[in-house]
This record gives sequence, C-alpha cells and structure tokens, in this order.
Amino acid sequence: MDFLSFPPADGVVLIDPEYLKERKVFVTLTCAFRYGREDLDVLGLTFRKDLFVANIQAFPPLPEEKKSLTRLQERLIKKLGEHAHPFTFEIPLNLPCSVTLQPGPEDTGKACGVDFEVKAFCAENVEEKIHKRNSVRLVIRKVQYAPEKPGPQPTAETTRQFLMSDKPLHLEASLDKEIYYHGEPISVNVHVTNNTNKTVKKMKISVRQYADICLFNTAQYKCPVATEESDDVVAPSSTFCKVFTLTPFLANNREKRGLALDGKLKHEDTNLASRSQPGRVRQGRASRVRIERYRQECDYMISLIQRKPLRSARYLSDEGVDLNESAE
Repeated sequence: MDFLSFPPADGVVLIDPEYLKERKVFVTLTCAFRYGREDLDVLGLTFRKDLFVANIQAFPPLPEEKKSLTRLQERLIKKLGEHAHPFTFEIPLNLPCSVTLQPGPEDTGKACGVDFEVKAFCAENVEEKIHKRNSVRLVIRKVQYAPEKPGPQPTAETTRQFLMSDKPLHLEASLDKEIYYHGEPISVNVHVTNNTNKTVKKMKISVRQYADICLFNTAQYKCPVATEESDDVVAPSSTFCKVFTLTPFLANNREKRGLALDGKLKHEDTNLASRSQPGRVRQGRASRVRIERYRQECDYMISLIQRKPLRSARYLSDEGVDLNESAE
C-alpha cells in the first residue's frame, strides 16, 4: 500500500456446519483508538473509541455482498474446502495506520494506540450479543510504503545578526535524501559561516518525532529519538563544514513513555512509527494518531551574554531540518 491507495482486507472463514446449525456467520472489521489503560475500564466506561466498524454476512452470502475472489482467497478455498467462505473489506483511506504508544515500565494491559481487528462470529443476527465461544479474533496491521520517486533534498538555513558585530552568522543544514527507512543512518550536512566577532563553542544535532494525537482536541507531542553533540569550535571570520550521522533506534528509546511505534502483533518487536501520509484527507476527527514528521534540529552555542532562541519557520517533508541558537 502506498500514499495514494490501499488494498482491501480479504480472507476466508472456515465454518463447521454441525456447530453452526441454523445460525449465520458474520465478520466484523474494527479500527479502534485506545487512549487509556485496560485496568482503568470500570463501570462500563472504557478508554477506547471505535473509529471505523464494518460488518458483512459471510454465510450464507448475500447476493449484494458477493465480490470476485482474490488470488489469496482462491488458494485458501482450494486448500480448506467447500466450508471456507470469503470476506472482503474496503478500508477507508482516511483511517490512520496501526500505531502503538510505548507504555511505561509499570504499565500493564493493552498499550494505547490504533489497532485493527477482524472478528468472525456465529449468531442469529449481527446485533446479537457475541459470546467468546462463538467467535474468533485476528489482529491485523495497516501499514504504508513510501513513494518510489523521492522528493527534493531537504535543506534549511538561517542567518543571525548580533549586537556589536557588523556581519552575521549563517547556518545551513541539509540531508542527503528525503526518505529514510528503519535502521538507516541519517546524514546531516552542517555548514557554518561565522562572519561575526564571536566564537561558536558547541553544536548539537537531534532527531525528534512529532506526533499529533486527537481526542477531544488535538495535541502535539515531540520526543527526541537520536542526539549527537559536538565540541567543534568555529572561530570568528571562519567557516565550518561537517557531516553528522545519526541513527534512530527503538532499542535506544525503550524508556520513553508515549513514543509512537509502528503497530505490532502480539509480542513481536517493532520500529519507531513511520510518518503518516502527507496530504491525506481526513473526515471529521477520524485520524486520532498522526505521525506528523521527523525533524532534524541543529543547535549551536556562541559566546554571548544574552540567551535568545532562534528557530527557522520552514518545515520540510519526511526528514526536516530545524535550526536553533543559544548563547552564553
């Protein structure tokens, strides 16, 4: 699946006619956002919001719900026999991908985040109360792939004029490409032109994750996932150029509660969450968790008395560059 399309969720359900008797078989696809711990679900109040629910009758099949079989369904039905019945769900494009918010060391139960679940059950009608012995559940993931054609090389620059200095300090940072995959090192090319009479004492390069979480209102959370500090000195009236390499790993961020991760199945390990699709049309508040961007930030410290932060207002695509300045 890519940025512009998403294939349907298809499969088959195998039934036992003797156990089924006169009942029907229904299949439900649910996309839900859990925003609180399971052990806090009391008095019928659950910290879970269904974002999307779809039901189909798999057996006996309804004429209006019949669709052409996919290759997977054909092979499964051939293997399982005549009691295997297909089902297909169209997944809306505006739904978020599977995301897990990393729990804290003392948190128990199901982690917060967005998950997709397929549930098959037998009943007289779809509104009937579902018993555990009459149903089976399967957790699936919605994932996305980056476009094949990468965008332009991200770059950002800023210029700072200081008191008692005729000429400015210029800082430029760029990345070698727009899209990075999990575990791939990120190369940040930093170029400093110091035309002032001050000395740059220290530099700090960091990668931060920005996540938008919408419940009753939208809040943005940011979390550093990789950081590198340098004691390189840039003297007055000189230039400096260096490539910094950072590799964000989940293994180095296990203790950060609330960090957004790709959705995982059971106890399998996962990765830092991928960025959400840019330009995706959202209906209402359907997208409850959105990984807005990952951004590189370059901080530099110079020999001044006042401390004034400077941040560029330009946001870049998948891997952006942000520039900051602090003084001492």
